Amino acid sequence: MNQSDKTCWVAELGLVPYGPACELQQRLVRARKDNGIPDVLLFCEHPHVITLGRNGQREHLRVSRSLLEQMNVEFHPTDRGGDITYHGPGQIVGYPILDLTEHRRDVRWYVGQLEEIMIRATAGFGGAAKRLEDKHGIWIDTPAGEEKLAALGVHLSRWVTSHGFAYNVSADLRYFDLIVPCGFAGKGVTSLERILGRAVNGEEVRASLAGHFGEVFERTMIPISRRELEQALSSDGLPADPHAPVCAAPEIAVAKGSQA
Repeated sequence: MNQSDKTCWVAELGLVPYGPACELQQRLVRARKDNGIPDVLLFCEHPHVITLGRNGQREHLRVSRSLLEQMNVEFHPTDRGGDITYHGPGQIVGYPILDLTEHRRDVRWYVGQLEEIMIRATAGFGGAAKRLEDKHGIWIDTPAGEEKLAALGVHLSRWVTSHGFAYNVSADLRYFDLIVPCGFAGKGVTSLERILGRAVNGEEVRASLAGHFGEVFERTMIPISRRELEQALSSDGLPADPHAPVCAAPEIAVAKGSQA
């Protein structure tokens, strides 16, 4: 594949359970390492799930397993950086699969670029997001103090990225009470709709994030369907690897009948 075109596929997956999303990322990482695909940006939402990063502390989960089961919330250990976080409907999750050897081999730079994308997107909707020193993600000044609008947690393998960011658009923020978000006690969490005081179209937010992603990483963003993505992976002979340890199986299963 000729990477001189500087393209990036962008795929909107809709509502996807966390485990299958991890498996898809693992397949894309393998294909990207083999140069079988260009850079990829996945957008999705997850059914209610709490994930714990490889350096996270389990005591930052504030509730029992039985309560999570009653609430239909999964719990997944994962290999991304960062501590504990929540994903759910109304939150846009972005998973970039980038080969940083074609950008810049610098993890701090990469994380800063993801923050910049979300800061620009927030500004486009009328919000003033910012960085905080020694705290990844983006933050907003509110009457209650500095609150987190979006979280980050990434993984790199041979300079190919996976995992990414979680941007709260209309998420039910009460679920963050189940955890110490990202391990920052005393810091609140907010959403784009809360800071703007109005409803926000998620499709418009994804379009804005994708546009700024292309600007920041200097890539032409090319929409691709889930089916086309699967066909590209199949043509490279890259089926799912059931032994790949990208994300562990959920330790807490959702209650019977849940979407997950």
